[in-house]
Formats: sequence, structure tokens, C-alpha cells
Amino acid sequence: MTRWLRYVGCILLGALLGASAAFLYHWLRVRGTKVVVPARQPSAVILSTTPQEMRLWPGKAPGSESWTQQETESNADGEPRVYNVVDPTLTAYFPPAGSANGTSIIVCPGGSYVLLSIDSEGRSVANFLNSLGIAAFVLRYRLAKTDTSFFPAEHHVQVPDGDLPYQMTPLITADGQKAVRIVRDHAVQWGLDPHRIGVIGFSSGGYLTLNLAIHHDTDSMPDFVAPIYPAPSSAVLAALLNAKPDPIPMFLSCEDDDPAADCMAPYKLWHGVGIPAELHVFVKGGHGFGLKKQDLPSDAWAELFTHWLQAQGYLSPAASK
Repeated sequence: MTRWLRYVGCILLGALLGASAAFLYHWLRVRGTKVVVPARQPSAVILSTTPQEMRLWPGKAPGSESWTQQETESNADGEPRVYNVVDPTLTAYFPPAGSANGTSIIVCPGGSYVLLSIDSEGRSVANFLNSLGIAAFVLRYRLAKTDTSFFPAEHHVQVPDGDLPYQMTPLITADGQKAVRIVRDHAVQWGLDPHRIGVIGFSSGGYLTLNLAIHHDTDSMPDFVAPIYPAPSSAVLAALLNAKPDPIPMFLSCEDDDPAADCMAPYKLWHGVGIPAELHVFVKGGHGFGLKKQDLPSDAWAELFTHWLQAQGYLSPAASK
């Protein structure tokens, strides 16, 4: 009888511990605290329709080794946002094998260098690209330290005074370049064409996309780019556009009622040196909407981008391009 009671007691204790762990996990998620699941190395990523997160850097990311802030994800107002990224990652979204065409696109969400709109400009975009047969890789690049107990977080950035885009540019550019290298290095393993790797970015992620089109080596050079309402500062944009771009096709989308974005300068630069560029300026749409439908003219950008990808040959099987 004593042995039986011990057996039942062990079962009850195990159930209690399991329930407690599950409660703690969901409580932390509701509070907006990231529940840390170790990200894998790129070599461990396999072809699967389940999203797989991988670390960009094998150790601490160069240039931010002393950072101690804790990455968090918040859903306080119904829009998932990520803050305080210290250890940048890529999350792979592979389309079903039967629909894959060999093209891949790295997705760079925006958020003024202090947060990432991880759903409307990240995960939703990845799912949209998967529906076109494209493998998507959502980039969580490094962010300035901020106090996420306040909203909006942009007003509580804990960095020295100055031009925030200028301060963050070397770090986010290094993360973007590393992301392109990782996808190219593992393209054959993942069934991708190493010469059909694009980058799409929104707002500050759109600026990162522009920067990667200018600053790269052979291994980190995108094959095409799509800055969507890119938002660099004027000083950073002026420095960016002093360089001579490589022949990287570009798709640009902006809204006429969006004072934060600048599509005309990169379009004129590309057009001026004869590099293919397609520009769409919508009369209305605002800023920061990603794939959210607003019943405004800007809702059409994703359909137009699809047509552009088709015209460039990136939606056809790689062998026939």
C-alpha cells in the first residue's frame, strides 16, 4: 500500500510541476517577455515548412559584445513587436517542396531602429512569399536599447544623443551582410539558387535593404532588392548615395502622404546609371503598414511586387530562368 501511495504521489507531483511550467511559459509570453529557446546553427536547419530560427553569429555579435539588455516581444496593443535584439537571428520559412522555385528573400522588418514590427512586416511577409514558392528568411537585426515599459518605445531610447540611424548603421549592415552570406553558403543544402537571393525591407528595414545594395562584397551582394517605404535619415541617405551601385535590380514602393520615406533618391540613382528599377508611388497609404490591408491605394504594392518578380523570372523554376 505504501509503495502504491508513493507511486501515485510521484505522478501527482510530476503533473503539478508540468502544469506549473506551462503556466509560467504562457504567463511570460502574455507579459511580453521572450521565452528563450536556443536558436540552432545554420548547418542544422533542414527543409521544413515549420519556421526554424538560427543565430547569425557563432559568438557575440561584433560591435555589441558588451550589451546586456534582454530581448523581449510585446503584443500590448495587438501588434507584435520585438525590442532589444542583442543576438541577431534569421528565421527560415520554406515553402512546400512541390511549390518551391529556388528563389529566396531575406525579410527586414522596420521599427525606427528600436523595435521590429515582426508580424505585419516579418512573419506575414514570409508567409506571403512562401505562397509564391519563395523561401523567406526573417531577419531580427540588432536594435538600440530601449525601455519597453513605455509606448511608443522610440521616445525612450537609451543611447547617447545623436543620429540614431547613423549610430546603428554599422551594426545592422553587418547583420544584413551576414544574413546574405548564410543563405548563399547554405543555398545548395536548402535547395536554393545562390544567384537568386533577394532582400526586402520596410521603413528602417528598407533603409537596411538599400544599404546592402550599396555596401557588400561578392558573397554578401543581393541579387535583387525591394525597399518598401525606406526611411533613412537625410545625412545617412546622402552618404549612402555617394557610392556607385552595382547592377542589382530594384523594386521600390512609397506613399505620397508618407513624409518619413524616400524612394525618389534611390530610384534616381539607379535610373541615372542604367540599373533596372521600378518605382510605385501611391497617393495614400501612410507608413508602417506592411501587409496589413487598409482599403487604401497602397494595398496594391504586394500584387505589383508579385508581377515584378514574375517579370524578372524569379517565380519560375530556377533551371528555366
